[in-house]
Amino acid sequence: MKKYEVMFIAKPLEEAEAAPIVEFVGNLLTKNGGKIEKVDVWGKRRLAYPVKKQNDGYYVLINFEIEPAAIFEIDRVIKIREEILKHLIVKIGE
Repeated sequence: MKKYEVMFIAKPLEEAEAAPIVEFVGNLLTKNGGKIEKVDVWGKRRLAYPVKKQNDGYYVLINFEIEPAAIFEIDRVIKIREEILKHLIVKIGE
């Protein structure tokens, strides 16, 4: 298993409204055989430029371990979620 991190920006919501989105991504990782190491919620912040007509976003960073083959499925599912404005999955160097 390799170490990765996923950073995503959700629509600007309050913390209680964003919790289900964070939980969804966490469940997606574990269902695909991943092991979550750390969830770092940065909260609501101003975006550098408007994304999908939004000026603010709710930032979340999740560190996890997973088999490389599962990354494609995770990326595909996150892309189709309307609540998530942008995301980036990065392999952590060894």
